[in-house]
Order: sequence, then C-alpha cells, then structure tokens
Amino acid sequence: MRFSFSLPVNLLFGSGAVEEAGKKAALYGKKAFLVTGRGSTKKTGLLDKVRALLAESGVESLVFDQVDPNPTTAMVYEGVKVLRAGGCDFVLGLGGGSMLDAAKLIAFAALNAGDIMDYIFGRKTPGDALPIILIPTTCGTGSEGNSFAVVTDPATGDKKSLRCNSIIARLSIIDPRLMVSLPRPILASVGFDALCHCMEARLSAIGQPVTDLLAREGIGLIYRSLPPLYRGEGTEEDWENLSWASAIGGMCIGIAGVTAPHGIEHPPSGLRNVVHGRGLAALTPVIYARSIAGAPEKFAEISRLLGGADETDCVERIKKFLAGIDLLATLGGEGVKPEDIDWMAENTLKVSAAGINNHPVRFGLEEIKEIYREAL
Repeated sequence: MRFSFSLPVNLLFGSGAVEEAGKKAALYGKKAFLVTGRGSTKKTGLLDKVRALLAESGVESLVFDQVDPNPTTAMVYEGVKVLRAGGCDFVLGLGGGSMLDAAKLIAFAALNAGDIMDYIFGRKTPGDALPIILIPTTCGTGSEGNSFAVVTDPATGDKKSLRCNSIIARLSIIDPRLMVSLPRPILASVGFDALCHCMEARLSAIGQPVTDLLAREGIGLIYRSLPPLYRGEGTEEDWENLSWASAIGGMCIGIAGVTAPHGIEHPPSGLRNVVHGRGLAALTPVIYARSIAGAPEKFAEISRLLGGADETDCVERIKKFLAGIDLLATLGGEGVKPEDIDWMAENTLKVSAAGINNHPVRFGLEEIKEIYREAL
C-alpha cells in the first residue's frame, strides 16, 4: 500500500459556530469582501448578522451580492473590480455552493491576472489568492473542504473547476443551524450532490485509504439523515450529520476527484443552467447501470451503505433514495434538448477528462451520447 494524503483544511464545526465569525475574521484583515447571493441570506437575516459580528470585531465589510447559481467568469471579473475599488483585505463567502465557489474564484482572480480559464486548462500556472473564509448555508457543495471552485465561461459554455491549494479556505465555519431554513427541493438537490461526492470518491481510480474511510462515513450519514430531514421529521443531530457529510464529501473529492456523473453533468448545467443536483439525479442511475462490472465490490459496498444487498441492486437503491426525496429527474425535464447531445458529449471529453478517466469503466464519445439520450 502506497498513497499520499495532504489536505490543509481548517474547519470550525458545530451548532452556533457562526457566532465566532467576527473574531476569527479579524485575524485576516480589517475589511472583508463579503460574497453572497441575491436573496436567501438577506431574507433570513444571516447577512446582517454576519456583518454585525464582523463590525463587533472591528472588521468592515463590503457586500457583493451578484452571485447566481452556476457562477460565470464575467461575474468573477466584476467581483474583482468591486473588491479592488473597495480596498478589501480578504474574501468571505456566505451562502450555498455557488457563493462559496464565487468567493474562492474572486479571491484567486484578484491576484492572478488574465483569463481565469487559462489557469483552469493549465495554460498558466496558478499563484496565491487572497485569504478566504467560507460560511456554507447549504449541506451539499463540499466547497468548504477542498481546493475546487467551479465556473462557467459564457463565451464557450465550458463549465470546469479551478483546482489549486491557494483557494482552500483559511477557515470554514460550518454551523448546521444555518441549514435549517433550506427549502425542501434545494435540500434534496444539495444533499444528493453530497452523496454523489462520497460515492464518486469511493469509486475513483485515484481514491486511497483515507478518502475511502471518509466516503463510507459520508454515504452512511446522508442515507440516514437526508430523508427524515426532507420529510420534516429530522433532529438537530440529523442536521449535524448531513452538514458534516457535506464537508466530508468535499474533502474526499479534494483528494480522490470526481468520476463520470459529475463529469457528464457539467456540460448540461453549463449549457442549459441545469440545477446541479437535479442533473446528477438524472444521470447517476444511468451511468452506474453501465459501470457495475468495472468495480463490483465497490458498488456492492455502496449498495449496502444505502440499505441494499450487493452490486446487483445498487442502482435500484439509488433510485429508491431519489424517490424518497422527490428527486427522480430527467435531463429533458430540466430543459436539455435532443439537439444538445452532440455538443454536450464532445464538451464532456474536453472539460471532464479527469473525471472520465477516474471512473471504473471508460466511456467513449458515442457511449456518452447514449447516456445523455437515456437520461433525457
């Protein structure tokens, strides 16, 4: 056995942990660039609460609230302009996965000139980023625990991750109580994304003993906690378990990477703005049904963690789980059109080669097209 594990995450976890945001942030400067979305953190009062906590610790904040789901390079560049004009010292991301990724991308682009896609595709070498603090309000992204940040280039439709250690948060504050107000459809979507992170890390060809251990734990926690929370029957412990599983999933893919479901989902969400978790729900059963022979022992393990028997019922267990959270989806229902298939398949091989290569079986262009057709 030979492997390497290095993931310098700094997590502050627990109910009420957000109360420490001000004094922790003060360690990184006097002015925060607070990246968030247009609605939810304002409606819940969380944005005002975090700004007040910062102010109590002598930290001024400048709010950038122009982040939409599936952040784009154009949004990142606009954020950098506002940050520089405001003279901010560090970036604080507050919200769901798109907000956290946007915060990481803005912190990076502030110190790395030019087209961010050049760094993503390896045409330029990434450098440092401004200090980053992340406070997630959804339990699914995993961005709080890894070196990834996903962005879409509107000029090309390419949706791909920036991956470098400089965008690992200096601190992620994970407070399960911030998740409680999530609308049920969003809870289902982000929760399934977290499950996919753990399943894909377990299946990945570059997984190793530490990620295997974390992935197994994450799968079990999500299986036990997400359905009762979706039904409105969950406990505070369930919220803690789901929030922790989300962080675990992010840590797992930070080392083991993702596999085909994420790789094949990124093109439709980049092209048609498909909700990521719903795209995964449409694609994952189709992909896994074609993948069992490549790693039967791993699929058997996943099935047992989902209440099944062995690899032969793994896909059915996933479908049953999805049905229990009302997340049985199709790509057609999410706005993808048959005429998109050729572009999406070609784009998969362009932007998601690593995920395709990590998968237990290798899909070529024509089989990826077949997967899209079946998921449509």
